[in-house]
Amino acid sequence: MNALINLFTPDCIALDNPAKSRADAFAAAGGLFSKQSGLEASAIVDFLNAREDLGSTALGAGVAIPHGRVKGLKQPIAALLKLKDPIEFAAPDGEPVSILIFLLVPEKATQQHLEILSSIAQLLSDADARQFLSSANDPIKVCELLQQWGKTK
Repeated sequence: MNALINLFTPDCIALDNPAKSRADAFAAAGGLFSKQSGLEASAIVDFLNAREDLGSTALGAGVAIPHGRVKGLKQPIAALLKLKDPIEFAAPDGEPVSILIFLLVPEKATQQHLEILSSIAQLLSDADARQFLSSANDPIKVCELLQQWGKTK
């Protein structure tokens, strides 16, 4: 089963986001997540920062998967930001990041969290998928890619 199939909608995808720093990107994600979950944007940013403080969630090749478990969340939620300009993110390859897929899961969703993270990491490890996301300008097309990912893999 595709762990991403019901996770993304076009309204949780922000392309050409003007964030200039990790704080800006996290604030943008907090806004997207707040609309989806009803949680306070500032609380979401705090969860993301707490996880990032443990170690960078950048994978290299210009991508990162900021994520965490959130008390009070009922189901996993995700958002994708494609930045206008790459930002420093302490990536293992030293490259700045321009594609961020954010994932928040309920506090006790350990196995589900790992399955979704694995699917996102596989997607972002695929050079063709990264190229598509880098050049994408239509949230609906991005959503379709994310929902289809894994069906043929």
